[in-house]
Amino acid sequence: MVAGPTYDALLRDTAVALTAAGIDNVRFEARLLLGRAAGLSVEQLVAHGGDPAPAGVVATMRELTGRRVRREPMAYILGEREFWGLPFKVSPAVLVPRPDSETLIETVLDLLPERERPLRILDLGVGSGCLLLTLLREYPNATGTGVDASPEAVVIAGENAGTLGVAPRLRLVVDDWRRAGWAGRLDGPFDLLVSNPPYIETSTIMTLMPEVANHEPRLALDGGPDGLEAYRIIAAAAPGLIVPGGWALVEGGEGQAIDISRIFSAAGMSPRPPRKDLGGVERVVAFQH
Repeated sequence: MVAGPTYDALLRDTAVALTAAGIDNVRFEARLLLGRAAGLSVEQLVAHGGDPAPAGVVATMRELTGRRVRREPMAYILGEREFWGLPFKVSPAVLVPRPDSETLIETVLDLLPERERPLRILDLGVGSGCLLLTLLREYPNATGTGVDASPEAVVIAGENAGTLGVAPRLRLVVDDWRRAGWAGRLDGPFDLLVSNPPYIETSTIMTLMPEVANHEPRLALDGGPDGLEAYRIIAAAAPGLIVPGGWALVEGGEGQAIDISRIFSAAGMSPRPPRKDLGGVERVVAFQH
């Protein structure tokens, strides 16, 4: 019987395929895929590198490699992504959590340093729950309401809440801020509103990298013709959703901070200077009611 390829050979073949697909960090990604296919750690892969891989591992590895070659995000293939040091289940129903969004968590912690406060937190467009659930972990006496137009996203957020132990303090709502009366259905007001709304201009979505343009949910990306539609809706509702002295923090794209500040200021909210992410982009704008 002819032995199958070794683990090392599978790694090499996968790296070659990923390189041909225009993917960076191919050795790192190949190890992630093989680790998932074989159920082995990096150390175990090294130790068994010269061993023939079982046929089932070879078949699974080829299937996973094919998905990545088609530029499916690695997080969807693995089924999870780390955010703020916490594990979050993800699927094509939700955006992949990104390190840039951790800037919003940092900003909240700076503005509200008293961790024992019984805050009421609202997350508009909760997705995987990475923002809201992280804040519930950081503020153990807080309660949260997460809203999303996607029932599938709400299911994912609920599963993550269970994993992270914050489900008893969480309410999840399927609703759409494009529907009349949405704000009145949320049982406010809240001490803190957070949101990473869709902010990509409709005409530019298909120019983004394939992992985003072809795989991440369009509903969570499309911000309308100028990318600012969601901010106008949220800003108009914010004064009625937030207690006096409370805060709204929103994430935005590159070059949008000035327009976002203008929109919320016109609604009666008081802006703070934008906070930059690690890449130097003005990523988060905070407003006080």
